[in-house]
Amino acid sequence: MPKEDSLVIHEIYASIQGESTFAGLRCTFVRTTGCNLRCSWCDTPQAFYGGTRMARADVLTQALALGTPLVELTGGEPLLQPGTLPLLRELCDAGRTVLIETSGEADVSRVDPRVHKIMDLKAPGSGESHRNRWSNLDHIGARDELKFVLASRHDYEWMRDVVRARGLASRTPHLLASTVFGALSPRELVSWVMEDALPVRVQLQMHKVIWSADATGV
Repeated sequence: MPKEDSLVIHEIYASIQGESTFAGLRCTFVRTTGCNLRCSWCDTPQAFYGGTRMARADVLTQALALGTPLVELTGGEPLLQPGTLPLLRELCDAGRTVLIETSGEADVSRVDPRVHKIMDLKAPGSGESHRNRWSNLDHIGARDELKFVLASRHDYEWMRDVVRARGLASRTPHLLASTVFGALSPRELVSWVMEDALPVRVQLQMHKVIWSADATGV
C-alpha cells in the first residue's frame, strides 16, 4: 500500500472545538500519531507513539460518519504523514469545513487552500522556538490562524515583537494568544495585550475548563 493511502491514527472522536475562532462548535477530531518536536508544555504526549495504521479511506469514512460540519486534523503533527494531504482534500470535497493544527515546523505549502491552517509559532518557553519554519508565513492567508502558546512574560514579549516585526496582522486577522495551562495567568496576558494594544485574540483552552487539564478524547 502506498504511503499516501494510509495513516497512523491515535484517535478519531467528536466533541466541541476548544480553541481557535471555531471554539465552541461541534467538531470531529482526527488525531494522528507522531511528532518531531518536544515542546516543554505539550499536552498530548500520548500521541507521540503507538496508534493504529488505517487505510485512508477508512479514516475518511469514520470521520464523516460522526456527522459534524467541522473536522480537524491534529496530532502529534499531522503533516509528517504523506496521507494527510489527500485526506484533507477529500474532507473538503465531502463538504466539510476542515481545519489542520500544525506546529509551524512542518511545510504547509501543499495544504489544500480550502483548509483553515491553524499554525503555531513556537515561543522560547516551548524549547522549540528555533524550529519555526518562517517561510511558512508566505502560505498563511486571511482564512488561516497563527497561534502563540505563552508560558511567561518573556514569551509574551517575543510574540509582541514577532507580530510587529513580521507584520502578521496584515497576513491574517486571526492571531491567537493563549497561556500554558497553570503556568501563566490569563489575567496577566490580558493586561499586557491591553497595555500594548496588540492585535491578538486572547483565548482559553475551553475543553480544559469544561473537563480537566489532563482530559483526553474530549
